[in-house]
Amino acid sequence: MQPLPAPLSNNAVASLKARGGLRLYSVMGIGPKKTWDAVSNAVYALNPDSGEWAEVRPVPGTAGRIAAAAAGARDHVFLFGGYVLDAQGGETTVPDVSVYDPLSDRWFRGSDTPVPVDDSVIGVYRDRYIYLVSGWSKNDAVRNVQVYDGEKDKWLQASPIPGTPVFGHAGALVNDTIIYVDGAHRNPASNQPKYVASDECWMGKIDHHDPTKIQWSKLPSHPGNARYRIAAGGSEKDQKVYFSGGTDNPYNYNGIGYDGHPSEPVAVTFAFNLRTGKWETLNEKTPNPTMDHRGLLVAPHGLVIIGGMEKGQQVTSRVTVLPRK
Repeated sequence: MQPLPAPLSNNAVASLKARGGLRLYSVMGIGPKKTWDAVSNAVYALNPDSGEWAEVRPVPGTAGRIAAAAAGARDHVFLFGGYVLDAQGGETTVPDVSVYDPLSDRWFRGSDTPVPVDDSVIGVYRDRYIYLVSGWSKNDAVRNVQVYDGEKDKWLQASPIPGTPVFGHAGALVNDTIIYVDGAHRNPASNQPKYVASDECWMGKIDHHDPTKIQWSKLPSHPGNARYRIAAGGSEKDQKVYFSGGTDNPYNYNGIGYDGHPSEPVAVTFAFNLRTGKWETLNEKTPNPTMDHRGLLVAPHGLVIIGGMEKGQQVTSRVTVLPRK
């Protein structure tokens, strides 16, 4: 597949099957300078059959965002939150909900997120309900599980996570099951470093009669170290949630760890198998690993990872396709 038209990291990604076939989307993100003025509001659509990208209408607004979450549902791409950088180094989490219609190449606004979040985990249930699990809001990570009803443009609050509130965690929703792992949280021991990696892994089962009721249970540790901003995505066909890359050293948007050391990507790719209820290691030495992801997309061609940061905290335009086994 062709590389992205521009190098981008921390870009939201989504897949959507519409009349024109499957399309994969990259939305916003930060460019190679990794500064406030390198944040983009560009949107690119990939035709996986031809491997070619097309630039579509950018996200409305004066500033691009990073750490937003996107998902395809109801023939549209839904985009939630993220944060805006300013020249003074300030970071502002926004409540914005933007909805893209590929047929008309237009964006329109949805109802604002009740608790604005960035670095959240997103998943779609029954092609209608879009879940935002935990994430950063204003001053700290939150336990909220917020559910957007795409049919009614309304918000619901679901059973909160019982574990440590986190941001930069990774996961997906497959059928009626949410799986999420890791992320970062405030260091309980000291202020140095301010944030540390979480090693918690959780599974949430959505009640078939009430989308706001989730039965949460703790999962055993996944293969490898606890990590931050892993690329993750789910497949209903495979009954698996896939995870690749990320780093074991949580960092801010520039790739430098909260401990002052540069963060580097980890080369492990693994999955949670919903049929067996077990973790599987797919590749301990994934070539050219990346970090700083908002998701991966499962396509017939394989696991598609769009952009991100390579070793040396280099923002890349590469599109990586990994085997699903």
